[in-house]
Amino acid sequence: MIRWGLIGASTIAHEWVIGAIRAAGGEAVSVMSSSEERGRAYAAENGIAKAVTSVADLVGDPDVDAVYISTTNELHHDQALAAIRAGKHVLCEKPLAMNLNDACEMVLTACEAGVVLGTNHHLRNAATHRAMRDAIAAGRIGRPIAARVFHAVYLPPHLQGWRLDRPEAGGGVILDITVHDADTLRFILNDDPLEAVAISHSAGMGKEGLEDGVMGVLRFRSGVIAQFHDAFTTKYAETGLEVHGTEGSLIGRNVMTQRPVGTVVLRNEEGESELPLDHSNLYETALSAFHAAIEGKGAPSATGEDGVWSLATGLAVVKAAATGTAAAIETGL
Repeated sequence: MIRWGLIGASTIAHEWVIGAIRAAGGEAVSVMSSSEERGRAYAAENGIAKAVTSVADLVGDPDVDAVYISTTNELHHDQALAAIRAGKHVLCEKPLAMNLNDACEMVLTACEAGVVLGTNHHLRNAATHRAMRDAIAAGRIGRPIAARVFHAVYLPPHLQGWRLDRPEAGGGVILDITVHDADTLRFILNDDPLEAVAISHSAGMGKEGLEDGVMGVLRFRSGVIAQFHDAFTTKYAETGLEVHGTEGSLIGRNVMTQRPVGTVVLRNEEGESELPLDHSNLYETALSAFHAAIEGKGAPSATGEDGVWSLATGLAVVKAAATGTAAAIETGL
């Protein structure tokens, strides 16, 4: 059994990851919160045996095999390095870090230490996106030409804190949502983005200097161009992802979500057909793959390198929106 320590007494761990760890045959044995009171309450609520107040105490615990990091973005780098250097495997929330040098250092240090580093990009685990990837690889839409992502949602009140008022913590919609778009597109297209253009704005939720909406286009190595719309402010929008090729189109609806839902329709000269899907919990799929990777059987669903790519894309979108010019996407790997 893989024994997990949680760095961050977070909502996402409570709602999704702790259950996924257990469903995949592991256990959460310790949680770290800077607040002793919050940590103890969180541990009791979630059935976790230990609560500590420092990263050193958590990563120094011999009962911890792997660490899940879900703190605010500016803390990821130092916390991940502490865990890696203590010999712990690490699953880190996106973005891996606030800059590419730090993210690449995390990947290199994990490689040198011989531990598994994964990025918690949950969307690539969705049955919808895996079906789209398989259909494209099988040539069912011919050569992909263009894609569109609709990932404009409403950020619920219990998640509105630092994402909307702490730029120093990596708040804003781009590092929260656009990085997921980038990873999902890379996964589905089996292709890497090269360039971004974008315009961002604040529609009233984000503190001055923090964007709560963005639209833009990514250009990929193959020549595919992908349009995206991400926001925290749209209460009634539908999410979706479309890929259009020379011989057909794939239309995914309600697919940019944590829940195992959504449909994918293939449209071509023969008409429309819905792709068969075997929906399952996205996080349970991710944790099963991570446990297998620890055992030397494959890789995490999203690796550290995948996390570097999504961060590089997000930072390029930030730059493009700020400068009004195209920004190159370079990973440094």
